[in-house]
Amino acid sequence: MSKLANIDWNNLGFSYIKTDFRYISTWKNGSWDDGKLVTDNKLTISEGSTALHYGQQCFEGMKAYRTKTGDIQLFRPYENAKRMNLSAHYLMMPEIPEEKFVDAVKQVVRANEAYVPPYDSGATLYIRPLLIGIGDNICPCPAPEYLFCVFCMPVGPYFKDGMAPVNFTVSDFDRAAPYGTGGLKVGGNYAASLYPYHLAKKSGFGDCIYLDPTTHTKIEEVGTANFFGITKNDEFVTPKSPSILPSITKYSLLYLAKEVLHLKTAERDVLIDNLDEFKEAGACGTAAIITPIGGIQYKGKLHVFHSETEVGPITTKLYNTLCGIQFGDIEAPDGWIVKV
Repeated sequence: MSKLANIDWNNLGFSYIKTDFRYISTWKNGSWDDGKLVTDNKLTISEGSTALHYGQQCFEGMKAYRTKTGDIQLFRPYENAKRMNLSAHYLMMPEIPEEKFVDAVKQVVRANEAYVPPYDSGATLYIRPLLIGIGDNICPCPAPEYLFCVFCMPVGPYFKDGMAPVNFTVSDFDRAAPYGTGGLKVGGNYAASLYPYHLAKKSGFGDCIYLDPTTHTKIEEVGTANFFGITKNDEFVTPKSPSILPSITKYSLLYLAKEVLHLKTAERDVLIDNLDEFKEAGACGTAAIITPIGGIQYKGKLHVFHSETEVGPITTKLYNTLCGIQFGDIEAPDGWIVKV
C-alpha cells in the first residue's frame, strides 16, 4: 500500500477536498479524444455552454473502497456507466463507452491512491463522473462539444456515531414532472429539491418525502435517495415509477434481500395512506448506503415505524451485508466488484 495523504481519516465529513489528479476527455467532431489525467481542478468553458444555460449535464456518484488486505475496489461501476449513458441519451449528449468510463474511474483512483482511506476508518473515496455540454452556443439545442470529467475526494462515514433513525416529512412540492427527468441523474432534479429540503430541515426533519407528481398519493423518493419499506410479513418493498432515479444501491438491496436474507421483494406502488403496512423503512443511496427512517410526518401526524431511536433488525442486516461486500469482507455476487 502506498503512503497515505496526511489527513485525519477518522474525522472526515462529506465535503469537497482537492485531490492530486482528475480525468478529462472532450467530445468534438463526432468522437471522444483519448482523455488524460490533469492536476488543475478548474474547468474553463465557453460562456455559451449549454450546461450553463439549458442544464445539458448529468453526473454520477460512486465510491472506491480499501479492503482489509489493502486492495482497492469499485462497487458495480458498469452500472454507473450504464446509468450515465441513459441520462446522456435523454439529454441528447454523446454516450461514453462503458470501458472508457470504467477505465477513467480506475485511472483517477490509481492516481489518487494516497487519498483512499484506510480500511478501519470506515471512510471511502467518493468519485464524481460529470458530463456537460460546452462550446460556443446560445440556442436551446444540443451543444457542439462535450466534456467528460472524473474527480474524487475522501469522505467520512455518513453516520459518525453509528447508524440511527431519522424522521422525514412529506413535501407539498414535486421533485420532478411525470415522465420528465426524474429517472435521470441530472442537476435540475437536485436544484428543484434544495428549497423543499431547506424547509424540511428548518422544521426539524432530516429530509422530505416526495409523492408522485400526478396524484400525490404514492411515495416516490426521499430527497436524494430511494425509499424502501419492510412489511409486517417480511417483504422488501420499494416504489416503482418512471420519475424515480434507478438507484444502484436500491437494486443491490433488492437482490440481497431476496437472495441472501430470503425475503419476498417487490417494486410497486407505495401509498402514503398505507404506511401501517411497514414495520421498518429507510432511504438508500451511495452516500449513506441506508438511512433508517424513524418516522414520516404527514398531514400533521408522525407515523413511527420500528423506533425513533433504534434501527430495525432487517435494515441492520441489509446494511451490514452490503457494507461487508463493498469493503471486501463478504463475498460479492458475480460482477459486482471491480479491482483497481
